[in-house]
Amino acid sequence: MTAKNPTHPGDSLREFACEMGWSVDEFADKLGVDSKTVAQLVDGQCGISPIVALALERIGWSDAEFWMRRQAKYDLAQARKQMEAEAVAGN
Repeated sequence: MTAKNPTHPGDSLREFACEMGWSVDEFADKLGVDSKTVAQLVDGQCGISPIVALALERIGWSDAEFWMRRQAKYDLAQARKQMEAEAVAGN
């Protein structure tokens, strides 16, 4: 993960869940969130919400602030890419 191109936090969560041998449904049960949310998260279709960050903290996967910072870094990088692409397209 580089500062300019960080990976989606869901990539790490997918790897962690695989290492633990958890299916999406099992992971969702551990977190206490909907399976659809976890599936979308590990596929990079949605970001980590504060509720998911707190659930990750509860199961001992770092603290909620860590996950929120990871999501913010990813979101900012995506916004920068979009702005750069728009600037290039406008010139």
